[in-house]
Parts: sequence; C-alpha cells; structure tokens
Amino acid sequence: MPFVLPLLGLAVFAQGTSEFMLSGLLPDIARDLHISVPAAGSLTSAFAVGMVIGAPLLAMLSMRWSRRRALLAFLVAFLLVHVLGAVTTHYGVLLATRFVAALANAGFLAVALATATAMVPPDAKGRATSVLLGGTTMACVAGVPAGALVGELWGWRSAFWAVALLSLPALLAILWSVPADRAPRFSDAGPGTRGELRALRGPRLVVLLLLGTLVNGATFCAFTYLAPLVTEVTGVGAGWVPAVLALFGLGSFVGVGLGGRLADTRPVPLLVAGGAALLLGWTVLALTAGNPVAALVLVFVQGALSFAVGSTLVSQVLYAATGAPALGGGFATAALNVGAAIGPWCGGAALTAGLGFRAPLWVSALLTALALVLAGVAHGARRRTVRRGAPSAQDAPA
Repeated sequence: MPFVLPLLGLAVFAQGTSEFMLSGLLPDIARDLHISVPAAGSLTSAFAVGMVIGAPLLAMLSMRWSRRRALLAFLVAFLLVHVLGAVTTHYGVLLATRFVAALANAGFLAVALATATAMVPPDAKGRATSVLLGGTTMACVAGVPAGALVGELWGWRSAFWAVALLSLPALLAILWSVPADRAPRFSDAGPGTRGELRALRGPRLVVLLLLGTLVNGATFCAFTYLAPLVTEVTGVGAGWVPAVLALFGLGSFVGVGLGGRLADTRPVPLLVAGGAALLLGWTVLALTAGNPVAALVLVFVQGALSFAVGSTLVSQVLYAATGAPALGGGFATAALNVGAAIGPWCGGAALTAGLGFRAPLWVSALLTALALVLAGVAHGARRRTVRRGAPSAQDAPA
C-alpha cells in the first residue's frame, strides 16, 4: 500500500472524530454559548445534513481539479473552519462551521476514495477502502473518548484545536505524495459529470447504494441507542457506557480489517454470510440484551459484522463504478450518511412509540432483513436477465 494511504486515513480519523465528538461536548458548549442543550444538539444535525449534501455535490464540483488540489482544498477548509469554531463566541457561526466542515469532510472522503483506489492495483480496491474507513472506526474507538477527555480537561474548544492539529500531517502527506498533475479520472478526457451520472443509474450500482444505506442505517440505529440499552435493559452502570461504545468501535475496526482482506477476493460470500449473521446477531442481541455477558459479546460481534459488510459494499460500489470513477465514491459516501441519518430516526420513532429500549435493535434487524430481501430480489432479476441474454457488468443488478 502507498505510504500516503495511512496518512489519508489519519485525516479521515480526524474528520470522524469531529463528526462524533460533539456527543460528549454538548453540555459544555451549551453553557459556554448560553444556549439550550437541544440547540447545541442541532450542531450534530447540521453536520449530518452537510455530509449527505456534500458527498455528491463536492465530488461533482471538483471533477475538473487534480486529486491533489481537491484533497488540499477540502482538508484546508476543514482545518480552517475548526480553527474558526474553536475561537468563535457566536452560536450561529459555530453552526455554520459544522455545516461547512461536513461539506469539506464529505468532499475529501469522496475524492480520497477515488485517489486511494487509483493508487493501488485494480484488484486491491477493498484493501485501499479499508485503510480509509479504518480511520472512521478508530474515531469511534479512540477519537471520540479522547475528544471528550480533552474537552473535560481544557474545555470544548480544545477538542476543536486537536482536530485541526490532527489534520496537519495528512496535509503535508498530500503535498508530498499525491501527484500535482491532472489525474485521468478528473480530466477533460473522462466521461464528464453527465456521463458519470448516467453510469450511476445502472441497476447494479443503484442496488449496491441502497444496500449500503440499509446496512449503515441498521448499524447507526443500534449504535445511537446503545447507551440507554445497556443502562436500562442490560443493567450496567452509566460509567460502563464509554467502554461499551469503545467495544463496538473496536469490533468495527476489526470488521473493516476483515472486510479489506476478503472484499477483493471473496466479496459475495462475505456479503451473504455477513448479512445473514448480522440479521441473526441483531435478533439475538434484542432477545438477550438483559444478560451483560451476552450483550457485551454481541456488541463487539455486531460492530465487526456491520463494518465488514459496510466496507465491502463501499468497495463493490467502487468496483462497479468504472463509468463513474469520480462520483462513485461521493455517492457511496452519501448513501452511508443517508443510512446514518435514517437509522437513528427510525430507532427514535420506535422509542417514542413506547416500544422500549430494545426496539432500536428490532429496527436494525428489520433494516438488515430488507437489505437481504433486496439483494435476493436483485440476484433473481439478474439470473432472469442472464437467461434472456448476457447483460453488461454495469447494467446487471447486484
């Protein structure tokens, strides 16, 4: 793997930490800026909206830039808005910085995925993807708890400064290691925005993007409500919550590594077996959440399975997006973030309906079951199409 890829993963780690760290900083932000906690919570919503909008939009806007120019522009913007967020005393300015940071994060990840897969052999896209997504999982394991600790020791602004500082090594790595000339995927000789958008309408890509949305929706539905589950159902003390969240993050890191090893060689068995195991795991966790040992084991296992399947789906999008090399990563990023928004909303709706703290797990199981049904229907449609006449790789459903 090229040396620049782990440093791109470090930038993704910083960005993932920024995305998730506010959960431990909201009370301090609310007190310092003299706003309510729900208003402070809107900072998280602003980031989520920016991620969904930014991934495809910024990928399209940067198509005529060199990869280095695009990566540098997004990372510098991300760094600067964190500096601004660290010094501002106005809630409106902080809210705007969260939205802009998400746009820059989404654009960076989309271009980084295209860059990483272009810098490795054609059959190593899964491993390259796992290096980048490993940064996100490490943000769950180490970045978020570290951000909360830094915020507790030196105030919430210090966490924003820390994220900005973490971005500097990746900035230098991009300057040194990513070619300055125009890459073919962003050149005038490429298919262009319209051509790539047409390519993204291929049934196989659409199915893969929908599967990514459903699987990530299930993941973040359960992850968002792990804290009340383990305190109210499992019965462990609130002091165990960071450890449980870190356990899920550790599982996700293991899962991304596993996905990276198998996504290039055996993606279909991994997706089929992993999807079925995910459905079984969410169901068993919902039924056994009252048992601390079973709950802790399954939290780790589900984190591993969720990210093994999710990262493999992202790599399969990149394999399938031969006609959309620039926008494939952007739409994959958007699909994951749509899932990350829809899943917690569905889980919250189940809680609001009074279905209990196990309800988000059942919602995760339902979303996973829908993904399996969709994959089965697409596979059946593909077999029928093949019997009528062999389709192209792009037009065949997943």
